[in-house]
Amino acid sequence: MPLRTMLPRINPLQATALLCVMTLIMTLVACSGRKAKETAEESPHPLPDTLRVATLYSPTSYFIYRDEPMGYDYSLLRQFASDKGMAVKLTVATSLPKMLELLDSGKVDLLAYEIPVTTEFKRKVTACGPEYFTHQVLVQPKKDGKPQITDETQLVGKEIYVEDNSKYKFRLQNLNEELGGGIVIHAIDRDTLITEDLIEMVSSGAIPLTVVDSDIARLNRTYYRDLDISLPLSFPQKSSWGVSPEKQWLADSVNAWFAQEKPKERQARLLKRYFELSKNGDTRFNIDFSKGIISPYDHLFRKYAAEIGMDWRLLASQGYHESHFDTTCVSWAGARGIMQIMPRTARAYNLSASEITNPEANIRTATRIIKDLDKSLAKRVTDNNERLKFVIAAYNSGIAHIYDAIALAKKYAKNPQLWDGNVEAALLMKANPEYYSDPVCKAGYFRGRETVAYVREVMEFYEKAAKQIPS
Repeated sequence: MPLRTMLPRINPLQATALLCVMTLIMTLVACSGRKAKETAEESPHPLPDTLRVATLYSPTSYFIYRDEPMGYDYSLLRQFASDKGMAVKLTVATSLPKMLELLDSGKVDLLAYEIPVTTEFKRKVTACGPEYFTHQVLVQPKKDGKPQITDETQLVGKEIYVEDNSKYKFRLQNLNEELGGGIVIHAIDRDTLITEDLIEMVSSGAIPLTVVDSDIARLNRTYYRDLDISLPLSFPQKSSWGVSPEKQWLADSVNAWFAQEKPKERQARLLKRYFELSKNGDTRFNIDFSKGIISPYDHLFRKYAAEIGMDWRLLASQGYHESHFDTTCVSWAGARGIMQIMPRTARAYNLSASEITNPEANIRTATRIIKDLDKSLAKRVTDNNERLKFVIAAYNSGIAHIYDAIALAKKYAKNPQLWDGNVEAALLMKANPEYYSDPVCKAGYFRGRETVAYVREVMEFYEKAAKQIPS
């Protein structure tokens, strides 16, 4: 049968309608294909499985505390990578120029550090991520809870101490010219004192005033609540994270993440953690030793200290300075319980989250930590009594910083087996870039003054308790 006899007859009107339908279908198919192609072309660049990141050791960006990596920028970085399903390969550069070299050579993808947004850096770095606005501020003691100097003109006749050859000194010199002279500027050798030292000296009354960047001032105010940092002395400087200009897609991804509500909430919590929460506890001796007790947990201190051959009164002294025997105490860094055990350390010793605030479990785990610290330090510090101070310091700071301090003591002609005046002095050096960038240092920046004070106060408390309370 001829094929045409098998097809239904179609009148002209039906033929026209069929042609329109077929044309429409072909148009939709073509548009759909074009749209799919355009969507594919416009879709974000695929993120790598491992994000290669560079940063610098600093009190704000990245540091090691109690053997855990921390820092405002580092914490944000980990959250970004986690949300995006990426692992992080972190490189800690020795300086800002070295960090920029890593980016330019393609060895890293992202700089998680405050890169100044200036004409000089814009050619090398595409800014992205968190924006920082810092300016230089006057650091002064409060009087009756208020600042005494509230205007730049009141600086005439005042003595201000700043690091020599620093931007703070140059700004003060310019301001002095603007005011017609009268500011007494004391330039301090950086080999002797650094910014953090000067802030502490203002708090203690050793010097009247200093000038630092607002982010450093905010961080240090968490240690020194008696200081005021409200008077700006310069225009704000913007800084941000950065990527290579060739990786705009990565900058877009970082910016899109930071624009979301949850990352904004996390960022606010981290700002509070690092720049607002107090980092100093009350260390006053307010215990009446004449009653023959130190705490409600003396039986636990006795029990577990005996297991490691430690004087229970020394262990109790640590408990006092860690938490004032508050089982619910949580530090700014996340340490918990009477002996302030860090979450990562707790996991390493099989102490569950539900047990970490249990007094017995917390104290038992602390003695295990102390025993391991003592074993790790035995070859470096052979005298048993002297090693106690090293162990107490390592409990507070993390053993990596004590290893660094011992190495610095050796290098700079101090006794690496003596704490007082030797290794404690070397630990203080780790707040200075010249020393924490030294090749013998493996754990970078550390604010050693808290650990030095901790050892001194623990030992003083112990000696006082030992005179009045039987062993």
